[in-house]
Amino acid sequence: MSSPEEWTHPGPDVPPATGATPTAEQVIAGLRATDEGGADLVQLLTPEGERVEHPDFDIDVTAEELRGLYRDMVLVRRVDREANALQRKGQLGIWVPLLGQEAAQIGSGRALRPSDMAFPSYREHGVAWCRGIKPTDLLGIFRGTDHGTWDPVEHRFHPYTIVIGNQVLNAAGYAMGQKFDGAVGDSDGEATICYFGDGATSQGDVHEGFVWAAVYDAPLVFFCQNNQWAISEPTERQSRLPLYQRARGYGFPGIRVDGNDVLATLAVTRWALEECRQGNGPVLIEAFTYRMDAHTTSDDPSRYRLSDELELWKLKDPIERVKVHLVKQQWADQAFFDSIEREADEVAVELRDYCVSLPDPPAGRIFSQVYAEGNPVLEAQRDEFLAYHAGFAGGDH
Repeated sequence: MSSPEEWTHPGPDVPPATGATPTAEQVIAGLRATDEGGADLVQLLTPEGERVEHPDFDIDVTAEELRGLYRDMVLVRRVDREANALQRKGQLGIWVPLLGQEAAQIGSGRALRPSDMAFPSYREHGVAWCRGIKPTDLLGIFRGTDHGTWDPVEHRFHPYTIVIGNQVLNAAGYAMGQKFDGAVGDSDGEATICYFGDGATSQGDVHEGFVWAAVYDAPLVFFCQNNQWAISEPTERQSRLPLYQRARGYGFPGIRVDGNDVLATLAVTRWALEECRQGNGPVLIEAFTYRMDAHTTSDDPSRYRLSDELELWKLKDPIERVKVHLVKQQWADQAFFDSIEREADEVAVELRDYCVSLPDPPAGRIFSQVYAEGNPVLEAQRDEFLAYHAGFAGGDH
């Protein structure tokens, strides 16, 4: 299914999906459009590790570059798995896994230039890695000790946004500022990328961001990681159309890429960012991928999806297809893969040691980073709280 007409009019014998309750045939048509990716899916590396051609997108990648992308994905996955384990051991309050979405994040993250700006949600650990942020800098957010310790200006990476879809408005405003400042119009221009999930597309903030970016031709790439599940709601329960086709209603291009294909994601994101730098307005990318773990560590996906679905998507693993291709091309040997695994072990040890040694912040700090300047009301609240807190000193509480 590659067009809105095929989606809502699946065939001559199937009526259009205009009723409040779709027929079984309409549901099946919708499922195929979301589960299979559709004819418009941009793919350059198949799940079997074979390079394929695409009429509009291609990428010349060297052996060294592909080994680098493989390394990125392996290390980011190890960080994710280690943080997940730390939460299970009580060292983190919560963790938001990215398992299965490594190609979408590394491919798009490596497409960014140093001058570009990125606005994440709360799952973009791979993009943070690409922006030079240490994995240890992410832990305080999920341990409850800080809001993130990196400099968003230096790294061109906004702090994580927990409120679903809110970062889209922030990104739209930032990109409008780039346009007003004359930072677009040629290949040396700037661009902004904003990350959100398929569930966020049901939020008003996202649609408002689409409107503002479209009206002002903002240099903004909307990067939707469609991992098929908005917590427990599947994509077909949220949209009659494939998500990338929603861009038509706002007057800018939308494209669907295989989000488990790091090369296709890299190529498509490079194109989209260049469109924005040239002043051609916003672009929507739907990275068609799959969340292979829970929504967060507080979620139990076995309550709403079948294990067969997960097993099917494991065959499309983003890392394995790159490994197979490297072997087929004789671009990497076992010594290389072993060295990456050793490096991943070292990263995991560093992450674990850092996490368990994080000091608890002083109780009064929650009052020190609310306003730029103090005020009598806030100071009175602080003094009252600290006095109450001091009453527990030396006792069980």
